[in-house]
Amino acid sequence: MTTSSPRAVLVWDAPVRVFHWLLVASFAGAWLTAESERWRLVHVTLGYTVGGLLLFRLLWGLIGTPPARFANFVRGPQAAWRYLRSLTGPRPEHHTGHNPAGALAIVALLLLIGVTVATGWAAYSELGGEWLEEWHEGAANALLAVVVVHLLGVFVGSWVHRENLVRSMLTGRKKAVPDAGIRRAHGALAAVLLAAVLGFWWLQWQSAPAAGAAQSEGVSAARAKHHDEDD
Repeated sequence: MTTSSPRAVLVWDAPVRVFHWLLVASFAGAWLTAESERWRLVHVTLGYTVGGLLLFRLLWGLIGTPPARFANFVRGPQAAWRYLRSLTGPRPEHHTGHNPAGALAIVALLLLIGVTVATGWAAYSELGGEWLEEWHEGAANALLAVVVVHLLGVFVGSWVHRENLVRSMLTGRKKAVPDAGIRRAHGALAAVLLAAVLGFWWLQWQSAPAAGAAQSEGVSAARAKHHDEDD
């Protein structure tokens, strides 16, 4: 095999992959616990986790491996439209990393994550009224919509290019010329990222009130509210 022949090469480093799956798990968990007072601490913890992951991805998008850097895959709407048009032709554009359309979806995801986390923190800190909670819910709904579009794009890309994009985010490998791959997976940094998230979850768990105490506080709050209404 010559050096120009496509083969499975390492494209996604370990920190990008760990970030991706932690973000998936955290957003899914936060969405499922959004309407539950019983699981509010879990919702808040996962919201903080998403915020921390966002900061990491922004930093890694500046100093990370070439496929992870924003400068190497974020393009304008024209490039995205050209890529989408090519999917219906005989020779669709193939990109080793993110394609231009997927890049726009990633930018939208990161922006909406920032808005969702910021409004959620502000609402939890009682810095605004119901309008702030509505903004938080609206941003979360918009984020979910972009996630659905992203998943559809992954499905279409996998089918058109005959490659499993989900598996590549697990293994980090895609079909490309060897020169397009990365030399280091940066596994140590990925381990630090995972340990930081798990450590934060453990600290939140340790500081959580006991079930009986939480229930007692809820009953006391309900009684106080009822007393104020009677007055």
